[in-house]
Amino acid sequence: QVQLVESGGGLVQAGGSLRLSCAASGRTFSNYAMGWFRQAPGKERDIVAGISLSGRNTYYADSVKGRFTVFRDNAKNTVYLQMNGLKTEDTAVYYCAAGHRLDDYVGIRRSNYDYWGQGTQVTVSS
Repeated sequence: QVQLVESGGGLVQAGGSLRLSCAASGRTFSNYAMGWFRQAPGKERDIVAGISLSGRNTYYADSVKGRFTVFRDNAKNTVYLQMNGLKTEDTAVYYCAAGHRLDDYVGIRRSNYDYWGQGTQVTVSS
């Protein structure tokens, strides 16, 4: 089992920044690709960003490219999502996810991930 705990969500004005953190425990963190997903009311849970085991490979949804950065610290068992230039359409519950992998690629589907955090709310006001 892997336990994931997100933090860092909150209310921010459009154009502002937030950094989400996801602390993992329970298994060897460096064996897991990590993803950040988000779900707005009435919408599907979609991937925002992902990062491979080593951190060398990343993926970003088109809607966040150039504004969000995902990075990980394997020594601290933590993955981060730096969000800059926030827009009202970024408002959602953000979830951290861990997916066991034997390669250094990033999964972009929910089915690529085995464990999920409880989510943290991000609200961007206009």
